[in-house]
Amino acid sequence: MTMSVLRGLAVAFLALPALTATPAPAAPTSGAPAAVLAPEPHRLSLADAVGRLPDAVEAREGYVRTAFKHWVDADRDGCTTRAEVLIDESRTKPVIEAKCKVTRGTWYSYYDGTTLTDPKGLDIDHMVPLAEAWDSGASQWSPKRREAYANDLNAERSLVAVTAKSNRSKADQDPAQWLPPLADARCTYAADWTATKLRWALSADRAERAALTDLARGCGHQDVEYVPAAGQDTSSA
Repeated sequence: MTMSVLRGLAVAFLALPALTATPAPAAPTSGAPAAVLAPEPHRLSLADAVGRLPDAVEAREGYVRTAFKHWVDADRDGCTTRAEVLIDESRTKPVIEAKCKVTRGTWYSYYDGTTLTDPKGLDIDHMVPLAEAWDSGASQWSPKRREAYANDLNAERSLVAVTAKSNRSKADQDPAQWLPPLADARCTYAADWTATKLRWALSADRAERAALTDLARGCGHQDVEYVPAAGQDTSSA
């Protein structure tokens, strides 16, 4: 289920009329599963969040993109991860054809302030690129965890629809090497990058940390919000 559907369910619930009397909930029957509550997100200032990033020297030895199986259909609803992001981030109702092919919508690429209506001009960017994730700790993950990372629909910051031009300009660079061309987007980008690294317990090298720290100084009250990914798996691939 996409984030937009979850938000829609929450809005529908809030719209229900209040009842004058609410009966006490029935006691759960024996063996009934307990309700699972979503974990509360961590909220920090950008400066504090950057300070929590683990320090490590990055190493890319052994990286291949195929180590991260991506654009899967994890919930088997007929839509790949790419399609799910396009549907979720469209600012108008998207046009979806057979086999969940998204052909029309309205997307805002916040890296460069560009609005598009044709998804052919969009890439789905991994906020922290796959190669950067590998360098920062994912080389020690299991293939299953790398697949979960590459298809993370449970955090809005993990994957973002942006112009192909901006995504390919970014490539696998970190904030010490590349920032969004739109200056007004850089504080949001720094927060999204840091949130993704903290969510997945990924490290930062010295140059990356310095760049993020410098950005945080000029970002005022920019906050970072994240929920740690389930099962901080460090088993060998």
